[in-house]
Amino acid sequence: MAIEQTLSIIKPDATRRNLVGKICDRIESDGLRIIAQKRIWMSKEQAQGFYIVHKGRDFYDGLVDYMISGPIVVQVLEGENAVHKYRELMGVTDPAKAVKGTIRHEFGETLRFNSVHGSDSVASALTEISYFFSQIEIIG
Repeated sequence: MAIEQTLSIIKPDATRRNLVGKICDRIESDGLRIIAQKRIWMSKEQAQGFYIVHKGRDFYDGLVDYMISGPIVVQVLEGENAVHKYRELMGVTDPAKAVKGTIRHEFGETLRFNSVHGSDSVASALTEISYFFSQIEIIG
């Protein structure tokens, strides 16, 4: 098993409802370590840059507006197969279709307000971590 790092974002809907502690508990209970964390309020330019891969898609502008609507918590998670493990813990994007016990099933409100983001691959994790954390040792 490979030790990996992945990015987690606790989104504005979850920070608004004071769910950061509960989500962090779930992450750590599932065997991942939070090795870096900070609460930020993204600017429009930061959100546009982070989600540039979705530019031109019909949901892009709404996603950017949502992500700048309140503070977020960005985290670097570390553990064995961290990318896959966190994606399983998050559940599918739509909370209504997420498996019971996943973060999105338990805390997500809607397809857009689904409480968390996680990197979808090791390569994406490296890019996403470096977007928010410049002073961290990235492994991978």
